[in-house]
Amino acid sequence: MIGFIAGETAPKGRTMGHAGAIVSGADESAAAKKAVMRECGIHVVDSPATIGAKVKEVLG
Repeated sequence: MIGFIAGETAPKGRTMGHAGAIVSGADESAAAKKAVMRECGIHVVDSPATIGAKVKEVLG
């Protein structure tokens, strides 16, 4: 699985989109969400522009 979290450049405390409104917890930052995804074995990309390259890498 490959994932991307939008809103990493959003100002602190600003909710971006419906996912930000739904997800809540102790640390709601994009960086924290990406860390959890990586802990779960998800390949995380920092930009949607790199999804294709990551798919190629993962499928090898």
